[in-house]
Amino acid sequence: MKLYEIYTSVQGETQFAGRPCTLVRFAGCDLRCGYCDTEYAFTGGQELGPSAIVADVEARGVPLVLLTGGEPLLQKDLPELARQLLDRGFEVMIETGGHRDTSVLPAGVVVILDVKTPGSGEAAKNHWPNLDRVAAHDAVKFVICSEDDYVWSRAIIQERKLEERCQVLLSPSFGQVEPKKLVEWMLRDRLRARLNLQIHKYIWPADQRGV
Repeated sequence: MKLYEIYTSVQGETQFAGRPCTLVRFAGCDLRCGYCDTEYAFTGGQELGPSAIVADVEARGVPLVLLTGGEPLLQKDLPELARQLLDRGFEVMIETGGHRDTSVLPAGVVVILDVKTPGSGEAAKNHWPNLDRVAAHDAVKFVICSEDDYVWSRAIIQERKLEERCQVLLSPSFGQVEPKKLVEWMLRDRLRARLNLQIHKYIWPADQRGV
């Protein structure tokens, strides 16, 4: 597996925001979203097997683990790593771009499915069957780059009845949409969603790594 970095911090977003978390970041991504803040992980990394990664996670002693990237589902051993972590009692989350089949993941993994909005430039690559699999403990995230993105996302949320099936996260694209404006739209439409701010960008400088 091509591991870019592993570190322990607080989870910066999602329904687990603010909780201590070990983040396992893999190198490589086959998307090029316009708002990407982890372009540095497109290349590089070191080869490590699942057992070595599990040992590192265990040594840190934090029960919540996030598998992220890049795009973690590019790693063929990712399902095995998730299985080993679950077997050891960890809460395991994966944040994935939504274009890779999530059915390969073992039951028990919390899926954060990042549906690509038109503003990302990658909406054509969404793998829509992934939305059929989301459960109550999972989340579907939309990064909102404009009001048009919000309207597009609202339509999908309502058509797919996501509010009734899983967590719905709306993220203002950092530096493009003011959180206050997104809140206004959500309240106007009485959308049952969670405002998803990247709190690590408010705690530390927005471009600081390893936090």
